[in-house]
Amino acid sequence: MKLQQLRYVCEVARNDLNLSKAAQVLHTSQPGVSKQILQLEDELGVKIFVRAGKRFVGVTEPGRQIIEISQRILLEARNLKEVTAEFHKETAGSLVIATTHTQARYALPQVVRRFKEAYPQVRLTLHQGNPTQIAEQVIGGQADLAIATEALELYDQLAMLPCYEWNRCIVTPPGHPLTKLKKLTLQAIAEYPIITYDFAFTGRSRMNRAFEAEGLNPDIVLTAIDADVIKTYVELGLGVGIIAHMAFDPDRDRGLRALDASHLFEPSVTRIGIRRNTYLRGYVYDFIEMFAPHLKRPVVEAAVAGTTVEEAAAAA
Repeated sequence: MKLQQLRYVCEVARNDLNLSKAAQVLHTSQPGVSKQILQLEDELGVKIFVRAGKRFVGVTEPGRQIIEISQRILLEARNLKEVTAEFHKETAGSLVIATTHTQARYALPQVVRRFKEAYPQVRLTLHQGNPTQIAEQVIGGQADLAIATEALELYDQLAMLPCYEWNRCIVTPPGHPLTKLKKLTLQAIAEYPIITYDFAFTGRSRMNRAFEAEGLNPDIVLTAIDADVIKTYVELGLGVGIIAHMAFDPDRDRGLRALDASHLFEPSVTRIGIRRNTYLRGYVYDFIEMFAPHLKRPVVEAAVAGTTVEEAAAAA
């Protein structure tokens, strides 16, 4: 049994049993992946995948357990490498962050700058995607941290750390009727076409619930994953925008007006997701604290280990 074989099994499962995609990610050939998995099945004496000809079409019951165990083994193998790297060279390595466009564009730049100044030898990579994609990247070992607002709490494999609360604003062209209201209401907003985030992104579910609670069915004419795209179409007069307040910059967005809408929507919470029982390098703890100063190392260590800070201190 080889770690490479376990890695192939996990990658095939992560890519919805698509051998071609798994081989591409693994930088090898499709027949090579199939051969290694077959050798592992022969050694274990059970089938991991259900086949239809040369295609994988399902996972057997023992296969599900083998995949889960393989994921744990690969995680621990990675932890071993991280432990030794920590002692050999504490200020060099890599950090991969999977996040949404809003976080990458508006919340992270200053943190990334500070981190790179403190750790110039650490290779920092940002992967952008929707919350489901970035959670799965961390679970699958392609990223170290996930930073998002939606969906992360749905994954038991991730330790969730709340970072900060934020709310929304309405963006309109100058002189729009909404800018003349003494009090902004959902009813008033719903009278106009709305441009906002795609459903999977940036607190969209809370926005929907607010309108539903008032019995309103807003006319959402356009959705995007990028606040800059939303603002562009608002400037073109296609509707009013609902975006994260952090995404509005008065200096850059001079052709728009922002109306505070925090009284209309529940606040959303941006969280960091970390795979449970993962060994983190020292600089990863520093990055987390730069992003969310209240998340000190003992808090993060306890969350990743599935304990409270008090339990962790008692065990020490």
